[in-house]
Amino acid sequence: MSYKAKSIEPAVSVLAHHGKSFRFAGRFLDKRQLEDCARLYRFCRFVDDLVDEASDPEAAQIELDLLKRDLELGYSTAPIVEDFIALASQCQMPSDVVSELIRGIESDLQPVKVGTEAELLRYCYRVAGTVGLLMCDVLGVHDSRAKAHAIELGIGMQLTNIARDVQEDAGMRRRYVPGQWLDEITPERLANPSTRESELLIESVQRLLSLAERYYESGRAGLRFLPARARQGINVAASVYREIGLVIAERGFDVRVGRAYVGLPRKLRVACRALLSDPCAPPHAPHQSGLHVHLTDLPYANQSS
Repeated sequence: MSYKAKSIEPAVSVLAHHGKSFRFAGRFLDKRQLEDCARLYRFCRFVDDLVDEASDPEAAQIELDLLKRDLELGYSTAPIVEDFIALASQCQMPSDVVSELIRGIESDLQPVKVGTEAELLRYCYRVAGTVGLLMCDVLGVHDSRAKAHAIELGIGMQLTNIARDVQEDAGMRRRYVPGQWLDEITPERLANPSTRESELLIESVQRLLSLAERYYESGRAGLRFLPARARQGINVAASVYREIGLVIAERGFDVRVGRAYVGLPRKLRVACRALLSDPCAPPHAPHQSGLHVHLTDLPYANQSS
């Protein structure tokens, strides 16, 4: 049995355990697409865990430096990294996009205090917009017009993720909500906010999700560039993840009441709506260049369709 064949089931298991919404949507992909998406997800999770589970930031930095060296050399003794190198070669993934992904995750080694909306969007590009770009390669999407929309779908999902995990992130000394929106409330204060700070937090979560909607809308417009089967799977994945924001909205945007999630019955309803919709139906609105105004100089940003 080849290493790739042996690597598939563990990769899908990682996806099922850590990315339940994505594993649910994976049922609408064909077998090869699911396998390769799972391999990409597993690598991203591996890099993420190097940072999130690090008890010693300096040791984690050494691990990341070794990872970057392995990617540059095209060889690694770490099975997950070696499998990703094979996947990247198979799908012809651009090295600059992979580098930006790692750069974004690496930034979480230090206490995070995002200051402005521009900083927030550049972070979202690095940790999630890049994944959208790499998914284009995994799914065999070759139309360059798809790139901008793939970035936006990733950013929309990451903004939802940030809104959901505000307090969990605060406990890790991270504040991704722009300080400009929060009167520079520290992560420590976000973990246990005062009444006034809670009001600001609710307003900011609402603002995050409103911003996410703009990126979801443009991201969905790019689904027409995907192969039909992949289009269904990604439409379901995006719709289910977007639903997390709707759950938060139903709670009055108050993230202190517990982690928002979408239960299976609701996921099924969302999936049915997504499958019955037609993201390819005209008219096709032109790409909104303003969504990339803060992404200047990043790979594949500002490409119009």
